[in-house]
Amino acid sequence: MSENQLSKKYAPQEVESGRYQEWLKLDLFKPSGDQKAKPYSVVIPPPNVTGKLHLGHAWDTTLQDIIIRQKRMQGFDTLWLPGMDHAGIATQSKVEAKLKEQGISRYDLGREKFMEQAWDWKEEYAQHIRGQWEKLGLSLDYGHERFTLDDGLSEAVRTVFVKLYEKALIYRGEYIINWDPQARTALSDIEVIHKEVEGAFYHMTYPLTDGSGVVEIATTRPETMLGDTGVAVHPDDERYQELIGKTVLLPLMDKEIPIVADEYVDREFGTGVVKITPAHDPNDFEVGNRHDLPRVNVMNDDGTMNENAGAYTNMDRFAARKAIVEDLDNLGRLVKVEKMVHSVGHSERSDAVVEPRLSKQWFVKMGPLAQQAIDNQDTSAAVDFYPGRFNQTFLQWMENVHDWVISRQLWWGHQIPAWYHKETGEMYVGMQAPQDSQNWQQDEDVLDTWFSSALWPFSTMGWPDISDEMFQRYFPTSTLVTGYDIIFFWVSRMIFQSLEFTNERPFENVLIHGLIRDAEGRKMSKSLGNGIDPMEVIDQYGADALRWFLSNGSTPGQDVRFSYEKMDAAWNFINKIWNAARFVLMNVEEMTAKDIDLNGKKSVADRWILTRLNETVARVTELFERFEFGEAGRQLYNFIWDDFCDWYIEMSKETLYGTDKQAQQMNKSVLVYTLDQILRLLHPIMPFVTEEIWEKIPHNGTSLVIASYPEVHPKFNDKDAAQGMNVLMELIRSVRNIRAEVNTPISKPITLLIQTSDQAIETFLKENKNYIERFCNPEKLVIDSELEAPELAMTAVLTGANIYLPLAGLINIDEELNRLEKELEKWNQEVARVKNKLANERFVANAPAEVVQSERDKQKDYLEKQQTVKERIEQLQKIKQ
Repeated sequence: MSENQLSKKYAPQEVESGRYQEWLKLDLFKPSGDQKAKPYSVVIPPPNVTGKLHLGHAWDTTLQDIIIRQKRMQGFDTLWLPGMDHAGIATQSKVEAKLKEQGISRYDLGREKFMEQAWDWKEEYAQHIRGQWEKLGLSLDYGHERFTLDDGLSEAVRTVFVKLYEKALIYRGEYIINWDPQARTALSDIEVIHKEVEGAFYHMTYPLTDGSGVVEIATTRPETMLGDTGVAVHPDDERYQELIGKTVLLPLMDKEIPIVADEYVDREFGTGVVKITPAHDPNDFEVGNRHDLPRVNVMNDDGTMNENAGAYTNMDRFAARKAIVEDLDNLGRLVKVEKMVHSVGHSERSDAVVEPRLSKQWFVKMGPLAQQAIDNQDTSAAVDFYPGRFNQTFLQWMENVHDWVISRQLWWGHQIPAWYHKETGEMYVGMQAPQDSQNWQQDEDVLDTWFSSALWPFSTMGWPDISDEMFQRYFPTSTLVTGYDIIFFWVSRMIFQSLEFTNERPFENVLIHGLIRDAEGRKMSKSLGNGIDPMEVIDQYGADALRWFLSNGSTPGQDVRFSYEKMDAAWNFINKIWNAARFVLMNVEEMTAKDIDLNGKKSVADRWILTRLNETVARVTELFERFEFGEAGRQLYNFIWDDFCDWYIEMSKETLYGTDKQAQQMNKSVLVYTLDQILRLLHPIMPFVTEEIWEKIPHNGTSLVIASYPEVHPKFNDKDAAQGMNVLMELIRSVRNIRAEVNTPISKPITLLIQTSDQAIETFLKENKNYIERFCNPEKLVIDSELEAPELAMTAVLTGANIYLPLAGLINIDEELNRLEKELEKWNQEVARVKNKLANERFVANAPAEVVQSERDKQKDYLEKQQTVKERIEQLQKIKQ
């Protein structure tokens, strides 16, 4: 096999092996540095350094790579900035689990030693992630890689914290927050996942202290009753007017607590009497504030009961629940246990049941920041969501957002830049510790991971140094690609933080994709055991096949189902391209780049394929701009498989195996040129195999990575060739279909009669009858407008012509009539559809003139075909009689 030949079999492992290192060696992924070129930047959504990337990551990053590779080829100065997220809770949990296997805890190590362990973990898993990026073929600029805990980003985080604090947009307060008792940290609302679980309403009575009776209340969390500091009724509830102002005795604690009136109480729900536990319920917290009720926290941070829980001290919260219910029952205070299914919050990270808990935390005051983001969406600098419906999702969340709890009781993360004086308790917030730092203790909490991630588009570009060249050139970024599941977590926060600190949107576009599901449409999860490792898929099919599947199944905002059948189809498509390239290379072995000349006489097939190439380039480029990669893939697939491989290559054999040297040279030029353009169009999606093939064909250039992207060349547009080829292909397909119907193989010569009704088509068919002879194998071929239709023949109706295959002895009149009846029904439906469309006054008035004319042309064509089929049916019916 010569240097310029491909191996007989497409083997993705051989094609992809070592290619990525070659690209890196040539520095092809770096920005061009061309100051005249328009910049285009993308920051990668930083994966967590907690393990392997999943199929969703592969989808997300493949779409980004497609975008950046195309823009690079189009001459933009592109930056695709890689990086990773420290992922506070997730990473700390992993490191702690690793330590637990060794029989030690983070407290045994101390903060400093624990951080060393966490950094070691980061380095190990960051290397894993880079290896996966490499395997996927991601054209990332590693020279600008960032990490959310590196020095530059730490400075940005401190700057943001201090400035928000100085503007009173960050505050410290005691509120009910979501508490993860397993990770022992606060959670924001969106880090809580609600699950339907079996539970119960526990009905119990609290006795009035004056001995006049009892009140009945119901709760799903009996363990919190130990922290009750009041009972509430609605002020307008006539049933309980005489109770307002009285007190009850809290069972098990023998503590007197007041009955208050508050409009928060729903009179229609339960008994209309509710227990108030200000330290363990957000609504009770507000009621308690209104009535100056004490806040009694009865739980430790690990979910066990504390010293305020009396006899239940040190018991696990759920064990305490069981014991409390038993004790209430023994006291005669338990009325009933009503089984129910209800929604219970769980920690997104640890899956522990979340505990609403009174805690002193740091918060971001969201009102002003959210309003700024909402207002920006009505300006020319709005962030454009694809699909657009997600703009409403974003706005709805911003309009209803709560203050954001940003402190986390962890060690791995950005430690809060606040210090407390050891003697006076005074608090200081600043970029650095106070000068007499030995007298100050830094706040031990760290910031929520999303606090630093929210700064990612500009902190990675050198901000807060706004004179930084990166910031000046590449910010705001061009496009963000992410899943709809983190619009609230991340996208929204990046937008309001960017507007607040840079006065710019963080990105122009946000492409939202869905989730990868299994073949049955189920979300992939460990519990179902239906997860797919993208690296294993690559080992089996190659990265290009996976990337083709991920892009071709991509409709903005929609989920996609993974199946191995789809992977088989992706591999088969690449194999088709491989075999087509082998055919081209075998026929152009002696050619060099300077031998490719598209000036001169071309066959109708040459002119047609160049026209179709133009159409494909225009459509694919337009679809890429709208991020509609699935439809772009369909256009590419149809052009490559149908037009180029199945038709043009087959038609080329007529010329290549002929004797006309000039025609052969032109055909070879068109073959190489079209293949070259196909490889360029495909390169953003399947970079490995396209580069492998491109290296072998005649070209001038270093690598497809930096080759120019195809453009439309109007000189190649040939409407007549396109129309003529459409008729020719329709004719060949019809003859093949008829042969199949009557079980007549292509090797058996037939009589083929073509009755034309259009002079131009008749001329075209006669000029190109060599193709008809090659693909239809007629022993007799007649093309004539005056042709008499034979009585016994298989027929097909074309645009401007009818074809007849007199197949005496093979045709069954009844079967042919049945076939024609079905064909007539098809044309009846088409005629009716186009007639209704043209009868729609709004369509005719508003649609572009060329679109309306196209429908009128279709109507004329369909009517002619309808009439021809009717006449043929009548003719056969007469013969049958």
